[in-house]
Amino acid sequence: MLEALIDRLGEPVMLFGFGLIIGAVFGAAAQHSRFCLRGATLEVGAFSIGPRMLVWIIVFATAVSVTQGAVGLGLLDVSAARQFAATGSLSGAIIGGLMFGAGMILARGCVSRLLVLSATGNLRAIMTGLVVTLVAQASLRGALSPAREMLARLWTVEGGAGRSLGERLGIGSGAAGAVSAIVLLAALVMAFRRASAPSHVVAALFVGLAVAAGWIATASLAAVSLEIVPVSSITFTGPSADTLMGLVNERYLPLSFAVGLVPGVFAGSLAMSLATREFGVARFGPDAPMERYLIGAVLMGFGSMLAGGCAVGAAVSGGALLSLTAWVAGASMWVGALLMPLFFPSLAKERPR
Repeated sequence: MLEALIDRLGEPVMLFGFGLIIGAVFGAAAQHSRFCLRGATLEVGAFSIGPRMLVWIIVFATAVSVTQGAVGLGLLDVSAARQFAATGSLSGAIIGGLMFGAGMILARGCVSRLLVLSATGNLRAIMTGLVVTLVAQASLRGALSPAREMLARLWTVEGGAGRSLGERLGIGSGAAGAVSAIVLLAALVMAFRRASAPSHVVAALFVGLAVAAGWIATASLAAVSLEIVPVSSITFTGPSADTLMGLVNERYLPLSFAVGLVPGVFAGSLAMSLATREFGVARFGPDAPMERYLIGAVLMGFGSMLAGGCAVGAAVSGGALLSLTAWVAGASMWVGALLMPLFFPSLAKERPR
């Protein structure tokens, strides 16, 4: 079936369609579930496991269990994914992760949350997201790229088995899928015992499924295509930068999974916010100073490019593959976020959005 669709539509259109559909599911589900790493870290910092933390656990456990289950069943080959194939940077994962975690606390949302909030009329999120995108582009190919490359070279790890957490720990995909499924079941039980909204729980499941669907869709297309198709899943900093720069510099934007992902997420979040009557304009104000958001945006833009992805791209999508550098980056994001209220106690009093 895929071969027939490729012959009829071509790989770029197929990838764009996958990105658009998966992005729409992610956007709608992330908006309704309030999925946000920042919100989860604020709850943990307050020594509690609240609804935001449970949503994050459900998303992560779903992504890992479905992705590793597909690998174990032979339905998914991710050996060509950049999280494994290329040389990785542990120094970049640590330093970039710490910067990203601190930045998302200041900006009151990670990159995915900013994109989702942008579609609900949040002007603060739109402005902050644009700055994140510009800094990310400067870090990837512009004036900040030498600094990023220097930090990334401090501690590298070879691609292949060296970047596989499963290989290093001797854990197979079947065991990883089973353990994550148990964690998922425990989180679901806890969520319902704490009277979490059933629709939020279901939406969290769909966020995790969207991440796994990204890997499965692109890997399936790569397996039958005669062209080189990048195996990837949901991530936001790089695709947002490429999409923005493409729209600014090019008359025609080449279609890809990443190009479909960003408008898909925006459309899904917009539709959900309108359906639930949560659309509303939000501006900067005395309790939301612009300079704080901009500092957070700079930290996230540079940090995500150095760490190899954002809170979703590295911590969830890369984590679902059991990529060593992705897990290190995700853990560093948690540490960076949890340390911020120690230096700025007022941040601990903020409520997740």
